[in-house]
Amino acid sequence: MMEWFSELTSFQKMYWVVTSVSTLIFLFVLIGAFMGADSDDIGDVDAEMDADTGAGFQFFTFKNMVAFFTIFGWSGIASIDAGNSKTTTLFISIVCGLLMMTAMAALFYYISKLTDSGTLKMKNALNAIGEVYLTVGANRSKIGKVHIKVQNSLRELEALTDYDADLTQGTVITVVEVTPNGLLIIEPQK
Repeated sequence: MMEWFSELTSFQKMYWVVTSVSTLIFLFVLIGAFMGADSDDIGDVDAEMDADTGAGFQFFTFKNMVAFFTIFGWSGIASIDAGNSKTTTLFISIVCGLLMMTAMAALFYYISKLTDSGTLKMKNALNAIGEVYLTVGANRSKIGKVHIKVQNSLRELEALTDYDADLTQGTVITVVEVTPNGLLIIEPQK
């Protein structure tokens, strides 16, 4: 191994050293990510300074730099093996590394946009169909509960009705109004 390395030119040695070190770090980062070491309990190297602004498009992060040097090194070695000049090899490696950084930054940016706040917006319950769980008193005399699907999840929410009879358990209902304090106004399904 040492004999092979000593026969390389200084340009090739530089690429092999960069590639070896960055690939080793990349493997540690990858294994750590799979083992859960990427969480906040050990400190997040890629954390953005203004936490309340969201993830943003983070280009210069530790992971992106590791990816840059890994791709930079491997593409440079491939270019050298293809017989390209030093200038062409540097150009190819830098372009490949920057493309990798851009791809990773875009990937993490768009993944961060997939989060859901989990906040229930009561207006989304309007015109939804559900079922009475606890009896709702006639003419808003008693608050009851209904099971209704809102924002793709089944919820148990409080409800009133303007209907002239009590709406008992199992009655299929429609939400006709949502009060400012979040109570559903329902009527039996027609």
